[in-house]
Amino acid sequence: MSIGFIGLGVMGRPMAEHLIDAGHTLHLNRVKETSQHLVDKGAIAAASARVVAHASDIVILMLPDTSDVEAVLFGEHGVASGLSQSKLVIDMSSISPVATKTFAKRIEALGCDYLDAPVSGGEVGAKAASLTIMVGGKEQAFERARSIFEKLGKNITHVGGNGDGQTAKVANQIIVGLTIEAVAEALLFARKAGADPAKVRSALMGGFAASRILEMHGERMINQTFEPGFRIRLHRKDMTLAVDAARALDLSLPNTAATQQLMNAAVANGDGERDHSALIRTLELLAGGPR
Repeated sequence: MSIGFIGLGVMGRPMAEHLIDAGHTLHLNRVKETSQHLVDKGAIAAASARVVAHASDIVILMLPDTSDVEAVLFGEHGVASGLSQSKLVIDMSSISPVATKTFAKRIEALGCDYLDAPVSGGEVGAKAASLTIMVGGKEQAFERARSIFEKLGKNITHVGGNGDGQTAKVANQIIVGLTIEAVAEALLFARKAGADPAKVRSALMGGFAASRILEMHGERMINQTFEPGFRIRLHRKDMTLAVDAARALDLSLPNTAATQQLMNAAVANGDGERDHSALIRTLELLAGGPR
């Protein structure tokens, strides 16, 4: 299959490589030194998103934010200008569910299909091809893309119509963000109360409080090892999507909003490029403790 792939960052590079290894012909835009190895493996570098779309049956985007997706799709020499009837656009970025519905309508007006398919699993999941993929769009388009998704992830769910994939991803990030914050509070409380937070964590792992976040991020918090997996700056972006969507729905999400504000403080204090488990550093600052 001829596939265009735009967005060769930390997540996009290994995802694109999996598709090359699966035998697909990839057309790439924005090839930099860090992604030159993909061209060395047989991918084709293109001068613009338009050229990528013209050369490909399916175009995949893996970009940082809503504005980036809009620019790549509809900007000068963008994907939309290179599409022809019956092509498929798959946006695997994590962006606004509301904007996604608008983008889908604009692409479908060109006679093409559109899927929103954000992922969870971080850089580790991208490298291991074990991502969780949440898909919104038409059933027929989902089935057309299924074999591609199977090369990138393990837990693949067609959630519903366009925007529903992004809604599922926002929900995922709410749960992850609030759980990280809860684990950070619990371990900080244990330390301030004079207990060994490592032993408290070990005890909690045997009870109802056990979770992957307590297991993995709790250990990072105790050891103060915050090399990213998933950066606070990027998680803050996802929590902002949740807060903005809640306002549009006249919905109160008080703990989501509070955690987003803590992430704002973390970024302001220089922790934006650290792993999101480093949110505990912001709580330590509020408690008058070390950073």
